[in-house]
Amino acid sequence: MGPQTVLAQGFLKLERDSVPFFRGFAVSADLVGAAQMLLSDYGQYEGALRLNLHDQYFPVVEVGYGKANHENDAVTGITYRTEAPYFRVGVDVNIMKKKHTGNRIFAGVRYAYTNYKVDISQPASKDPVWQWNAATEVKDRRLYQHWAEVLFGIDAKIAGPLHLGWSVRYRMRMSHNDNQIGQAWYVPGYGIQDSGNLGATFNVSIDI
Repeated sequence: MGPQTVLAQGFLKLERDSVPFFRGFAVSADLVGAAQMLLSDYGQYEGALRLNLHDQYFPVVEVGYGKANHENDAVTGITYRTEAPYFRVGVDVNIMKKKHTGNRIFAGVRYAYTNYKVDISQPASKDPVWQWNAATEVKDRRLYQHWAEVLFGIDAKIAGPLHLGWSVRYRMRMSHNDNQIGQAWYVPGYGIQDSGNLGATFNVSIDI
């Protein structure tokens, strides 16, 4: 066996990775939705369970409860109320070169769904054609929405099992039923419909 053969074998030899495939899981809570719930007339409480596969692949389930109580809109005068659970499932991929440091940069995708009821009311206003007063009243109208999200996020190890992180998400509606009421003002888990397609989370998580 010549020197060139030995060199080639040394170059092609793969170093054995001693890190196990299953690295545990983490539970987390989103603070952005909770802050919205406290400071405005809509928001959501959301938690997540994330598996850790070799510090590279992170299957995740996100479950939350969204709520809106928007009264007497300044432009339309409409009052809009809804509250319902929602869920998302997907996977994040750690794209850092050094994957076992505890710090992570994520790229990920989600599929999301919610089934919810809305109450909508609007004070009587004069019809521009028939000149009579007409009010709008919708009660317990059942709606649903499927959507997808593409995200980029950072997860930083603070101390021990404690991590802090954030994500920016681009949301795309896939299928929905607004049940002839026009576009719903707020969808649990998705947010305000006319606020654009971008969303964000700030998570506190614990590795277990």
